[in-house]
Amino acid sequence: MFNRVILIGRLTKDPELRYTTNGVAVATFTLAVNRNYKNAQGEKETDFIPCVAFRQLAELCANYLSKGKLAALEGRLQIRSYEAQDGQKRYVTEIVADDVRFLSPKDNNNSSSSSAGADNFGSFAHEVSLDDDIPF
Repeated sequence: MFNRVILIGRLTKDPELRYTTNGVAVATFTLAVNRNYKNAQGEKETDFIPCVAFRQLAELCANYLSKGKLAALEGRLQIRSYEAQDGQKRYVTEIVADDVRFLSPKDNNNSSSSSAGADNFGSFAHEVSLDDDIPF
């Protein structure tokens, strides 16, 4: 059995980049992913899925993704727990990204930043059709 997740959605806000005490970059963001069906009122429903990326991928996400941008993410589902300050055990469900593809066109505003990293991710947009059904 494998734990693989593939999502395509839009960021709900800009990624938050921070660094661990060991200097490892960590970016957190939320993807809004539409469901394939409509509810009883005829409206499509959306899931808001928390995601996290580490190291160089985290820095790329922080530099090239922003609110409203379309992204494809491949990773794994992670459920972790911790004890909160009130003594209660809390659970966090998130997607740990192994690969993120930037599907929105590049902004011309960021012409001063290096585009080499972003160009490597853009080619995936031609491989993915947002209307394709997932076969399971």
